[in-house]
Amino acid sequence: MIEKFIDKIGQPFSKGQALEKFKPAWSAAETFLLTPSEVTSSGPHVRDAVDLKRYMVMVVLAILPCAFFGVWNTGYQSLTAAGMDASFLPCFIQGLARFLPLYLVTLAAGGTIEAIFAVVRKHEINEGFLVTSLLFPLTLPPTLPLWMAAVGIIFGVLIGKEVFGGTGMNIFNPALTARCFLFFAFAKYMSGGTEVWVAPPLELTDSFPFYAEITVDGLSGATPLMAAYLPEVNVLEQYSTMDMFFGFIPGSIGETSAFLAFVGAIMLIIMGIGSYKTMLGCVIGALGTSSLFYLFHPEGASELATMAPCYHLIMGGFAFGAVFMATDPASSPATGKGKWIYGILIGVVAILVRTINPAYPEGMMLAILFLNLFAPLIDHYVMEGQIKRRLARG
Repeated sequence: MIEKFIDKIGQPFSKGQALEKFKPAWSAAETFLLTPSEVTSSGPHVRDAVDLKRYMVMVVLAILPCAFFGVWNTGYQSLTAAGMDASFLPCFIQGLARFLPLYLVTLAAGGTIEAIFAVVRKHEINEGFLVTSLLFPLTLPPTLPLWMAAVGIIFGVLIGKEVFGGTGMNIFNPALTARCFLFFAFAKYMSGGTEVWVAPPLELTDSFPFYAEITVDGLSGATPLMAAYLPEVNVLEQYSTMDMFFGFIPGSIGETSAFLAFVGAIMLIIMGIGSYKTMLGCVIGALGTSSLFYLFHPEGASELATMAPCYHLIMGGFAFGAVFMATDPASSPATGKGKWIYGILIGVVAILVRTINPAYPEGMMLAILFLNLFAPLIDHYVMEGQIKRRLARG
């Protein structure tokens, strides 16, 4: 009955009808509710219950723990820094008031670009934006102006994906492309000081649901990575290991909890979506490089070079990037050996950038984008090596 009702509503969008041009938008809504009517029935095809939409939904489910915790932690950091009530519900409401506008703006701006390209190319709206639209706001500081978020996601969808042909053909991760653009275009708003990471508390005004910032004196909260470059601050004294592992620290909205990123990794691996080779490769590369710095760091090196290697795995967005960004199937290698090489190099480059260059205290974003560029080359040489070995065996 429901299917017949939806089919009746969708008739004006069918071929030759008045709203034919807008069929991609209708198809996106229809297939979100129902299984696509066009399915494989015969022929030499590999059949699987997981189509692209279900694949993306599974990724979203794996990200949700980080998203919900990030919303709460945003409010927690805000209320704690202001010396206000930091119980669960006020923290969650404060965080939601910061995250939800960023998410809705991302959906509206990026979704519009997706819809325009779908109409022009006469194909359905790709489901890849489901993941991009959630990942992008989670990589942002909670104080970012909404118009910057809109500009960033438009750039990411256009330059990071659509110019290459859309979902599955992009060589760069769209969410990271959008964040990278904002990082270099609006550096002050992305990493320029402690006020970026701890948002002032909000209170309801008489014109609900609008919010107004509460003016608070002395509001501050540097991330562990930024604090590591401050000579007067000892990161390991200011933030405990457990706080950094579970995520009770300032930072981008969804990237602070290494524990929940690990939970997401387990979910992706069990569902057969995320590559454990890439994730583990990132860890190996990061631990190996940070160990070298730890053992042979020069005199006067930053605290990031002198701290134990394990801390690099729980600081900043390393865990989040390794699990949800580096494993993007479109922008990472397809071969098994290539995934190992790709992951290890991401870990190496991330620690090099993070430790040596104080202008870019994170490093993970640039490392993943840099290795995205080399992913096809890695696959090429892995395949060439396999072909040569087979020929040598006769």
